[in-house]
Amino acid sequence: MKETLIETGKSLAEALIIVAMILLVAYAATGTWHIGFAVESGSMTPHMQIGDLIFVLAPNRMNITTFGEGETRDYNSFEKYGDVIIYRPNGLYSATPIIHRAMYWVEVGEKMPGGKPAPHAGYITKGDNNSGYDQLSLDVDTVNGWVLVEPVKPEWVVAVAKVRVPYLGYPSLILKDTTQKIKGFVNKYRG
Repeated sequence: MKETLIETGKSLAEALIIVAMILLVAYAATGTWHIGFAVESGSMTPHMQIGDLIFVLAPNRMNITTFGEGETRDYNSFEKYGDVIIYRPNGLYSATPIIHRAMYWVEVGEKMPGGKPAPHAGYITKGDNNSGYDQLSLDVDTVNGWVLVEPVKPEWVVAVAKVRVPYLGYPSLILKDTTQKIKGFVNKYRG
């Protein structure tokens, strides 16, 4: 019995060391602990599908290229000009990160889509399958209610999309959906 426990402990320690090594290598390669994101909506079709896993690089590992710059330099990412970024809308950690293309950069006071002046400098973003820019058509839930997404400050960019693996994001989406259903059930019957 004692020998079995010792062997089990050794096996568990080996497994933990292997997992830690994989995570450290992934961090060294990407520059971020967020090595992948599951696509949750169809806003980036046909270049990304619901359930795809998107592997990423840290934004500080590269210069983000907007659609306009990509067009000038003939730089493509996911079959269109410019980089696809993953960002926290309005910098909110409570909001689900959004995976959309960086279309162009605005300085504070410059006109944004819709004609309003930009409250600060940042990227104007858009899903490849969306008809409008995020800053004109995408709302985010805040403590003050729903507000439009602002230009994306560089510090709000979590990562830059690099590789798409079809279907590998479904386990994450299923787990998230199940967790939300459990939370809803608990809150409903909490009283």
